[in-house]
Amino acid sequence: MGLPSLASLSPAAGRGVWHADELGSADAQVIGTGHAALDAQLPGGGWPVGAMSELLQAAPEDHVWRLLLPALVQSVAVRGGPVVLIGPPREPFGASLAAHGLRPEALMWVRSEAAAARLWACEQALRCAEVGAVLAWLPQARVGELRRLQLAAAQHEALLFVCRPEAVAQSASPARLRLRIARCEADPAQIELHILKRRGPPLAAPVMLPARGERMAALLAAARLRRKLRAQQQGAVAVEAVEAPPAANVVRIDAWKAGGANALDRLAVVA
Repeated sequence: MGLPSLASLSPAAGRGVWHADELGSADAQVIGTGHAALDAQLPGGGWPVGAMSELLQAAPEDHVWRLLLPALVQSVAVRGGPVVLIGPPREPFGASLAAHGLRPEALMWVRSEAAAARLWACEQALRCAEVGAVLAWLPQARVGELRRLQLAAAQHEALLFVCRPEAVAQSASPARLRLRIARCEADPAQIELHILKRRGPPLAAPVMLPARGERMAALLAAARLRRKLRAQQQGAVAVEAVEAPPAANVVRIDAWKAGGANALDRLAVVA
């Protein structure tokens, strides 16, 4: 007697079957990424909890905070434990993180250049039930070492993000989710997220995200406008200085010095 085909199975019998051409559902808890376009492409609609998410980059600091901050803020709010940073390439800017909702006191920073020490610290942090998330830069980690971290993350259902160079994209990885972060050459205001591994069909086109948050983009736009107005005002003053009589020049320069830097700001605002 032959085995029944999938078509002949009842709906209840086929409910747990995943078809490779469909986006899989999450078999564990997830936390939303905070980016709707990315959530739409991830199983369950977010970062997997209790599993490794691997981020590959050309430069170790490229856009990581922009991508992960919403989920890290959620993790601290839900679990109450700290976010452990292991081997970040640069010192985190606490004021900027706080402005986006991640308090500096919620961070634990482990400094070490030794690959073995970073791996040990990462595993110990994952085995601590109080830790909400671990973000580790492990450029030299091997597959067996990453598999051990994956098991440790599952033990207490922690968020685990591992940053590695994009040169390892073709090598094997136990990560549940694997993304490559790249700058968009056509539009510097965007970043490209290439989903290399997920429970679902390959994604031909990258997910596009703004390279900066709305608040930062507004601040940078305001700064550019202020510089433009300042340059225009300086040009207008220079023209007046050339055309006006000498006495007027002396009065204008003295008034400028008396007002200091704030005088220029006021002129820019009026303009």
